Amino acid sequence: MTGRPGVVLPDGWDQIPGARGCTPQACAYRDQSEELRRLGVQAVYGLSAQDTAYQREAAERLHLPFPLLSDSELKFAKTVGLPLFTVAGLTLIRRVTFISSRGIIRKVFYPVFPPDQNASAVVAWLGTEGGETLRRSAVWSIP
Repeated sequence: MTGRPGVVLPDGWDQIPGARGCTPQACAYRDQSEELRRLGVQAVYGLSAQDTAYQREAAERLHLPFPLLSDSELKFAKTVGLPLFTVAGLTLIRRVTFISSRGIIRKVFYPVFPPDQNASAVVAWLGTEGGETLRRSAVWSIP
């Protein structure tokens, strides 16, 4: 759940593993977008349990060159088996990143910590192990 300026996060947010750091993680992917393209990544997506309007506002405010997708009904998260947590009556997705190619998940980064270093870890992995074998990859970052 990417925070919004002036909106208080749920009580205990900073103590929940995998909760804090959505904005720094998204911005790190923004800052690494050219390098990811150079390494053959064709698409980057963010996915969260917030609705489409919430995601659109965050993507515009943060100047993200990739979409933040909504899984507000958690259909994708539950189908794939993504880790979830509940806070303040909201069920949210824990931070996880995966790289897929041709419909197959090739690499999973979990847990993601620290979140602002995740994009660099993906770039490093693609530059060594994954880059030669994944020419049509997509990076899904679950903030």
